[in-house]
Amino acid sequence: MKEIVILSGKGGTGKTSLVGSLAYLAKNKILVDCDVDAADLHLLLDPKPRSSHEFRSGVKAKVISDQCSGCGICVDLCQFEAITMDLVGRTALMNPLSCEGCGVCAHFCPEQAIVLEENYCGDWFISDTDYGPLVHAQLFAGEENSGKLVSFIKRQARELAEQTGGDLILIDGAPGIGCPVIASLSGVDMVLAVTEPSQSGWHDLERVLDLALHFRLQSFVCINKWDLHPEMAASIEIACVERGIEVLGRIPFDPTVIQCQIQGTPVVCNEQSPAAVAIRKIWQALGVRQISLCKETRGLGSKKA
Repeated sequence: MKEIVILSGKGGTGKTSLVGSLAYLAKNKILVDCDVDAADLHLLLDPKPRSSHEFRSGVKAKVISDQCSGCGICVDLCQFEAITMDLVGRTALMNPLSCEGCGVCAHFCPEQAIVLEENYCGDWFISDTDYGPLVHAQLFAGEENSGKLVSFIKRQARELAEQTGGDLILIDGAPGIGCPVIASLSGVDMVLAVTEPSQSGWHDLERVLDLALHFRLQSFVCINKWDLHPEMAASIEIACVERGIEVLGRIPFDPTVIQCQIQGTPVVCNEQSPAAVAIRKIWQALGVRQISLCKETRGLGSKKA
């Protein structure tokens, strides 16, 4: 079983659209949307939820108003200004959005009127799509632990792949290089970075490639909408070659992509689309690299043995 993560240094490069097309082309795979803060792969694949689960992480303080004497000690101790006093009822009021769950208020409350409760901060799902099972999640607005949620749904995807005999886990990573991206890189075999021919696109691609290099992951690049700025696309290719990174292909600007998104279908469903032709070639090239990686892995295993 192999894991491929598709990343982009910035949003809007076409990463999720590419993942949707690869989901159509790949066989016997599990799909994972690791952009838990702003998931959108479901908009393209129209999943039908098979199961829904709560995600709980960390703790939040809660005031038991019947036990509160209104002494105000918790208000003075809270460093996050999460607690105020209700002057009418003379009880403490907790703002859950400001609470960091440090537990100081609960520890020093003389009436033991503050308790720490496990924080319900999102939901995760296993869904069925026309292109295979999808594991995805949605973190609630303002909540933290996005990296922990990404790691959790990746574990669920691996368990599902083992149960169903899946050969491939195809991961749609979050944009940028933050905590959810780092979590999505854990344990993968290959990184495909999507960029666009612009200065900001190249700058953010460099950050993604540096991150992948830090974790010693094999990386490849594809340039989306390359014909909007051919000179910049050529410069990116040269820079990638200098870094020892292979560019698997270029995807041209194609209005068919937008039409397919409106219809809720991957662009590769339209075989006449120039973008679809380019994506199919990228997938074929990626498949060849997977075979090579499998051979290298087996070779390393025999040497270690």
